[in-house]
Amino acid sequence: MQFTSTDNYIATEDLAIAVNASVTLERPLLVKGEPGTGKTELAREVAASLNVPMIEWHIKSTTKAAQGLYEYDAVSRLRDSQLGDERVSEISNYIRRGKLWDAFTSAGRPVLLIDEIDKADIEFPNDLLQELDHMEFHVYETGETIRAERRPIVIITSNNEKDLPDAFLRRCFFHYISFPDRATMEAIVDVHFPGLKSRLLREALSAFYEIRDVPGLKKKPSTSELLDWIKLLVNDDIDPEAIREKNSAKAIPPLYGALLKNEQDVQLFEKLAFMARRGQ
Repeated sequence: MQFTSTDNYIATEDLAIAVNASVTLERPLLVKGEPGTGKTELAREVAASLNVPMIEWHIKSTTKAAQGLYEYDAVSRLRDSQLGDERVSEISNYIRRGKLWDAFTSAGRPVLLIDEIDKADIEFPNDLLQELDHMEFHVYETGETIRAERRPIVIITSNNEKDLPDAFLRRCFFHYISFPDRATMEAIVDVHFPGLKSRLLREALSAFYEIRDVPGLKKKPSTSELLDWIKLLVNDDIDPEAIREKNSAKAIPPLYGALLKNEQDVQLFEKLAFMARRGQ
C-alpha cells in the first residue's frame, strides 16, 4: 500500500513519503499548513488511492474527546422509561458510537481523519493519547472493550491556531505542507482545469503570486481561492490581457472577491492603485 499523487490530487514527493512513513510506523500523521493547501482533501485522496473506507471527524471548539469514543444518552433513556418503552431494558440502545469506535470496528483498514484538531480545547489531544496509543477503549455502561483489530490510518490536520501538547506530538509523524511553488501549482490547476489556455494560466498565476507577495496583506489567498478565481475567469471569458494589466501589486485584479476576503486587504489594494495612478 503506497500512496502517490492521484488523478484529483497532486502530492509532492515529500508529502507522499510522509503519508507512507505514517502508514508503515502505524502512527498518526499530523499535517499542518496554510488553510486551503489541501490538508483535509489529502485524507480523502489517501483513502481513495489505497481503496479503503474513509471516516471523517470534523472538530469544533465545543468538541470533546469522549465524543469520538461514544456518548451515553441518559436523557432519552429516562424519557423512554417514563413512557414505558421496552427499549430501556437494553442500555446499548442509548449508546451512540463515535468516529473512533467506527474506525476501530471497520471491516477494512480505514482512513480516520481528525480534522482541525487545534480548534478544540487544549486538553483534547491529551485526552486521546491512550486510545490512539492502544487502539482500544472501555464502554463503562455496557462493560465491553472496543478494540481495533487493525490500526486505522489516522490523519490529523491543524491550522496552527494553537500549540499542541508535546506528549501528543511525540506520538505523531509530522509533515508541514508548504505552499505550492509555481510548477506544482500549474499541475494542480491542470487537474481541475485540463486544457486551460496557457496564456490565461500564465497571467492568472503571475497575478496570484504577486498578490501573495504584497507586504501587509492580512490574509493571503490560498490554492482553493485561486481555483475559484480561475473558474470565474473562465466562466466570464476574461481576456488574459485584462489580467496582465492588473497583475502588479499596485492594482486590484478583476473578480478580486475570489482572492481578497476582508475589507482591510481590499482597502490596501485600493490605496496601492491610487498611489500608482498618482505616480503616472
